[in-house]
Amino acid sequence: MAQQWRLSRYVHNDGSEPFSEWLNGLDKQIQRRIRVIIARLEAGNFSAVKWIGGNLGEYRLDTGPGYRIYMARRGHDEMVLLIGGDKRSQSQDIRKAKAFIDFLKGNS
Repeated sequence: MAQQWRLSRYVHNDGSEPFSEWLNGLDKQIQRRIRVIIARLEAGNFSAVKWIGGNLGEYRLDTGPGYRIYMARRGHDEMVLLIGGDKRSQSQDIRKAKAFIDFLKGNS
């Protein structure tokens, strides 16, 4: 049986959550699909995650404009949802996700 993971969301000092803000701005049908993906991740199913450097993972959705979910492993049982985006904003989203990871490392 796969290991259960604790999922959390990256939170800025001002209390804002980049992942939640992105998710809440999407169509309700896409939001439901992403929530199913989040449940799969929480259950330990990372088969569709591409690890793109260190602890940074990218989940690609084959729908719409190529939605992506960026996450970071933290410890042995926590996954932090960092930010979401799509193929058009991929480079910028990866830069932001890496900066969020650096911030998390500095505040561990």
